[in-house]
Amino acid sequence: MTPPTTGTGAMDPDPDLPRQTLGDFLGELAARLPAPGAGAVAAIEAALAASLVAMVGRFTPEEEHAELVGSVVAEADERRDAALRAAADDETAFTAVAEAMKLPRDTEEQGARRRRAMAEAQEGAAGPPQDILGIAAALVTLAERILPVANRNLVSDVAAATAAARAAATTALLAVETNLAGLDGDAAREGLRAATDTAADVARRAESVEAAVRRALRD
Repeated sequence: MTPPTTGTGAMDPDPDLPRQTLGDFLGELAARLPAPGAGAVAAIEAALAASLVAMVGRFTPEEEHAELVGSVVAEADERRDAALRAAADDETAFTAVAEAMKLPRDTEEQGARRRRAMAEAQEGAAGPPQDILGIAAALVTLAERILPVANRNLVSDVAAATAAARAAATTALLAVETNLAGLDGDAAREGLRAATDTAADVARRAESVEAAVRRALRD
């Protein structure tokens, strides 16, 4: 494969979201490339949620809540960094799936080797979106913690953060399902079950935060 020039239809050989511009990432996403794809999008959605939570915390300066707010901001920053790492990991993992798909299958032996390589690559590709699901769940928890003390002018941003976290979880679940649904084995089934449960929990709690914010806006 020819080394890519970012955003022009060739893959970045060293995916690193923090050093990319948004335009470069979107150009790669729109290009006919195996990655970035849904997993990386889920990671960006999670990073956006983390950034919103951190911003709300930094605009909530009351001293009586300083310890709580400081803890939330620090963890939100860490989750943002983790989401960006997961985006890069997803690109790398899905590239391995694309390479496994290219393996020959003209003979029975080649077919068996290709199936093993595909299964291994798909299990690996499920890892980053599973990480993103955990990040999304943690971000909803941070939103729940910051909401009661948040700057009243920014409570809508807390709801926006949970909406982004919910989108991240939904997108990540689709990526997990894509990679694990066709695989046999207890590990794959457990991974699917855990991912489904986490996504449902994130959606339920995000909806609760958004409802609380709407009530606050009406008061």
